[in-house]
Amino acid sequence: MKTQLLSQRTTRLASAILIASTGLAAGGVQAQEQTINLAYVEWSSEVASTNVMAAVLEQAGYDVELTSLSAAAMFQALSTGDADAIVAAWLPTTHADYMERIGDKIEDLGPNLDGTKLGLVVPAYTEVDSIDELNDNADIFNSEIIGIDPGAGLMGLAEDVVDTYDLGLRLRSGSDATMVAALSNAINNEEDIVVTSWTPHWMFARWDLKYLEDPEDVFGGAEQIHTVVRDGLEDDMPEAYAILDAFEWTPEQMGEVMLMNQEEGSDPYENAKQWVEDNQDVVEQWLNS
Repeated sequence: MKTQLLSQRTTRLASAILIASTGLAAGGVQAQEQTINLAYVEWSSEVASTNVMAAVLEQAGYDVELTSLSAAAMFQALSTGDADAIVAAWLPTTHADYMERIGDKIEDLGPNLDGTKLGLVVPAYTEVDSIDELNDNADIFNSEIIGIDPGAGLMGLAEDVVDTYDLGLRLRSGSDATMVAALSNAINNEEDIVVTSWTPHWMFARWDLKYLEDPEDVFGGAEQIHTVVRDGLEDDMPEAYAILDAFEWTPEQMGEVMLMNQEEGSDPYENAKQWVEDNQDVVEQWLNS
């Protein structure tokens, strides 16, 4: 795999708020003079969590760069030090392969969110309840499963599902946005569709959906989203490391931000700043750990 960083350096976030307690970071370098790079994938959940963490780190005095990458490139960037941290590692299943490949170059700080789920999702009105029923009903789904970006761990598991169940449906790759657009269009036309998806995701708050049963348990059980940092971050930026280590929130809190991001014309970073401002009691726990 090419290790070239196919990044879209989407946002160079200027340091805006310096709290009085910031003080000095390692080696006498002030936090506001340090830049930290957060990598993420363009999933609605990770857009929400990464922008919230960016807003919090800025409140602590850091300059923050956000880099949008594929899942594979995100972990590669972390292993080479091109990225300092991610709050987007789905474990123990979805991103297990990536973690195994770069395990000696990164540090897993543990879960920042519990209660995730992966699987194939259909509208609640669809008269199919299990993955092993898909072949007999392939025609109502146009013989295809609508997926997300091809480098995502979810897509690797979906490929395993196709093989395990010997499905005659084609797995189409795309992105979170194209998957949601296809789902929205199908629901608006009261059509059947099957997509790869996960919880937490704002689409479950917008539409009545259901996961297809997975008798072979290919997708596995509930997962957690972990914070992972590059080796050496604790020495280089101890305050940022401590904040990242303390970061933990609930699916409901993440859902609040994801729904804000669905408002037409809204900006994920501005929404994150608003959420941080409105939830200072939570944020203070991360800042003062």
